[in-house]
Amino acid sequence: MHACYALSDAGYETVMINCNPETVSTDYDTSDRLYFEPLTAEDVIEIIRREQTNGRVKGVVVQFGGQTPLKLAHALEQAGIPIIGTSPDSIDLAEDRERFQQLLQQLGLRQPDNAICHSAAEVIEMAGRMGFPVVVRPSYVLGGRGMAIIHDAETLKTYVAHLYKDFPDNAILIDSFLAGAAEVDVDALCDGEDVYVAGIMEHIEEAGIHSGDSSCSLPPYSLGQDMIQQLKEQTIQLAKALKVVGLINIQFAIKNGEIYILEVNPRASRTVPFVAKTIGLPVAKIAARLMAGEKLSQFALPPSMADRTSFTHTAVKEAVFPFERFANVDVLLGPEMKSTGESMGLDVDFAHAFGKAHLASGAKMPKKGTVFVSVKDSDKDAAVPICRDLLALGFNLIATTGTQKFLSGQGVDVAPVNKVRQGRPHIVDFLKDGKIAFVINTTEGAKSIEDSFSIRRTALQNKIPYSTTLEATRAIIHALQVLEKEGGFGVKALQEYVAA
Repeated sequence: MHACYALSDAGYETVMINCNPETVSTDYDTSDRLYFEPLTAEDVIEIIRREQTNGRVKGVVVQFGGQTPLKLAHALEQAGIPIIGTSPDSIDLAEDRERFQQLLQQLGLRQPDNAICHSAAEVIEMAGRMGFPVVVRPSYVLGGRGMAIIHDAETLKTYVAHLYKDFPDNAILIDSFLAGAAEVDVDALCDGEDVYVAGIMEHIEEAGIHSGDSSCSLPPYSLGQDMIQQLKEQTIQLAKALKVVGLINIQFAIKNGEIYILEVNPRASRTVPFVAKTIGLPVAKIAARLMAGEKLSQFALPPSMADRTSFTHTAVKEAVFPFERFANVDVLLGPEMKSTGESMGLDVDFAHAFGKAHLASGAKMPKKGTVFVSVKDSDKDAAVPICRDLLALGFNLIATTGTQKFLSGQGVDVAPVNKVRQGRPHIVDFLKDGKIAFVINTTEGAKSIEDSFSIRRTALQNKIPYSTTLEATRAIIHALQVLEKEGGFGVKALQEYVAA
């Protein structure tokens, strides 16, 4: 929509092709003409040929419709139709694993160990070389479909067998999984020469959860200024090397102080509206005009928002999930995208902004009462300060055997409760009877996930607040501390934050 408005203002006649009549962008007056047709090369080329009978088509913009139109760029170019903005070759450079790997090596940038496999045996062999855990997925799928984090060889064999049934013609991509890494999204504008970093967003959940499902904070809530500056410099390097004209989105992972490139998208990402509202800049409109030939120097841009000192406020994006509408769906998050929307919270700091975004997403904040804690072994140490904070807020704690013994050994006051298989009364009974105010459940491995499914599902069905990551739990506790101190969250107009 905003791209159309910007190009109309610049004096161009605009034509939109959309295959989804439910989207707001299909308002009849957004563009001069609107086509509801499938986004296939055949249909799009036919529409453009029809439009060419009315006059010269300056070019086609493929950056604003997600991954689907991006994949049409090569076919349009072969048909002699000009692509304005980032060239099809640059798009291919970012999408082609081998070419992109060579580019990163030339730039001296890092990425997790990875490989393209063409058989189940090759996948097993590469996983053995990389070491578990690994991320496995079919190539050329959207929304992380079919993607999984695998922790052992036996699970990998079963998973790959199913994958080849569902995606028989696809190559399988395998990456070393950076367990415990922080993930960061960056959106930037580029005119082919100059780069403007519009927003650096730190995910609240650690790497391994699809970026569409993860909460994030702009500016980053825990990264130091040195790390933020490194992320900015690597973004500028990549945007220039790819000769981006328009928008670029980069997903980074940070582990042990090292930055890794996870993915580069030479297009608008779903975070662009969030960034635009946060910084008060019409990012999509500027990108459209860059594609039409204008330069970044022609725009009055504020200091880059890569610098935390540019902000007097914080924005948090929270995902909205449809879990209640589907029977037997697990609320655990992973590399497959499950969210159907998102909310935004703005305030003076991270705790206030997260609280607003969390409530706006439809989630509840736990009130006084009993918190149930059951965490995987790798989370037990990190759970100790979280549990102490909950006790300080006036909550009581109960936990299953392993977690309870560990926490008690650390001096945390926590009572035991049975797992379902240990007999009644067990934790699911407590949930159904309304005795639990908040559920904290982190788990991994097929058996553990299966065993704890009834806990998460019962919490969902009974509208009991829950968290399946310690990172989200910490953020919720920060918001609860604000509520205890101030009694609620204040309200200001969006423009008051941006103007500040």
